[in-house]
Amino acid sequence: SKMTVKAVKMPCTAPNVYPKVPDGGWGWTIAFAFFFVEALTYGIIKSFGVFFNDLMESFDETNSRISWIISICVFVQTFTAPLSTVLSNRFGHRLVVMAGGVLISTGMVTASFARNVVDMYITIGVISGLGYCLSFLPTVTILSQYFDKRRSLVTAVASTGECFAVFSFAPAITALKEQIGWRYSLLSVGVLQLSIVICGSLLRPIVIKQQEEVKAQPPEEPTETKYMLENEQTRTSIESIDSGVEITTSPSNVPGKTKAEPKSEEPKENVQIHVENNSTPPEPKTKLLDFSVMRDYSFICYAFFGLFATLGFFAPSLYIIPLSRSLGIGKDHSAYILSAMAIAEVFGRISAGWVLNKKPIRKIYIELICVVLLSVALVAFPFASEFWGLMTCSIFFGFMLGTVAGTHIPLLAEDDVVGIAKMSSAAGVYVFIQSLAGLAGPPLAGVLVDTTQNYSSAFYSCAAGMVLGAVFLSLVRPCKAGLCRRQQQCAEQSVAEVVPDLPEDFIEMDIGKAENSGKGCDSV
Repeated sequence: SKMTVKAVKMPCTAPNVYPKVPDGGWGWTIAFAFFFVEALTYGIIKSFGVFFNDLMESFDETNSRISWIISICVFVQTFTAPLSTVLSNRFGHRLVVMAGGVLISTGMVTASFARNVVDMYITIGVISGLGYCLSFLPTVTILSQYFDKRRSLVTAVASTGECFAVFSFAPAITALKEQIGWRYSLLSVGVLQLSIVICGSLLRPIVIKQQEEVKAQPPEEPTETKYMLENEQTRTSIESIDSGVEITTSPSNVPGKTKAEPKSEEPKENVQIHVENNSTPPEPKTKLLDFSVMRDYSFICYAFFGLFATLGFFAPSLYIIPLSRSLGIGKDHSAYILSAMAIAEVFGRISAGWVLNKKPIRKIYIELICVVLLSVALVAFPFASEFWGLMTCSIFFGFMLGTVAGTHIPLLAEDDVVGIAKMSSAAGVYVFIQSLAGLAGPPLAGVLVDTTQNYSSAFYSCAAGMVLGAVFLSLVRPCKAGLCRRQQQCAEQSVAEVVPDLPEDFIEMDIGKAENSGKGCDSV
């Protein structure tokens, strides 16, 4: 007869326990939640350009000062990434994301009552910026833990929520402003972002526990007999025959034992139990934040890639509408350009995820090609002089932006960078390093626009940063390959020093030991 131990069903608040990475399961719910979190975080940030002209007129401020709103928001979002990692490891991803949703909504609703641009710096920049960090990073991290083979494709498809948000929010907010004004429109956006709390409640943690199938020992086998049998197995057959020593398995010969335990009278059964492998020593306590990734040269190069590439992520979406207005394009058509960019970004993200899901493929090189083409797209913007030219550049830029923006953080889980084991800490440090570019990017573009009185200069600055990012990205794989070779050489040297040379025939040595043992017993 067989007996099977079934897993006990746990409530929805408990972690999901799997014997290996599920590549699905509850992960599809996580992907669904990430879609909306992406839409209500980065989707709103990229759609904020529709408020630019209204804020400049209401507060009588320049481009650069209004740009600081998003700059501070992006800086706080990325600068506090290590804090997000620490809180997630301490309190869990679900609670952190829900708290982030409350902060985002609070900051955006309060901003609708702002009296000057400084109030916007505090509400949207600091409060909502911190909420964006606490909401986005834990969600993408736990999504990567639920998938392995499909990680690139699922993450890319789920991240299209940002694109659909820009596509729908830009014209919707523009139409809403015409009816109720920019303040009530901003208030409505803040209330909508409160739904991030619902998305956060769906983030069940995941635990991977290896399981093994073992057979139970016969119930009648005494402990003493098992002990003696184990000692018998450590002796060679030669020693037991040639030495003349009699081996006894009686429990009475065991030191400290005078009586054998009675045998169990239960019937023998072939009991097969599925048990967890708890024989291994307990795992070391997880670090709240592991800065050891900073000793990895490949990660350092990848972090510098993110630092400079971030210069080209946000400024184009912020300045595409002012650029189109400077070319004489109307408000409605300008919103269509931003929406077209968002649609193209959807196809870019899905295409990148599909390509990176193919094996075998060196994903870091595909990313490098996309970054180079993204630099070309940024350079092409200043050469557009009318609606269709700007629409073409926006579609090309949106597609290439999707290939990079949807994959640059999940690629941290690849072995070419740091691997899935250090994904959580690496993502926190990586986004933290991006914070400098997030702070400097939009204001730098705004200063160039105010100085040159030409919006094309903003796109040139973004292109320069993207080119520098491509240079560092090209160094990631060579650094990783060199590090692996050095580690292999050190391992070979340590093995050569520690492991002694074994004799060619260790059986002869055992025979000699057995003969000497037998002579010693005879002489006694």
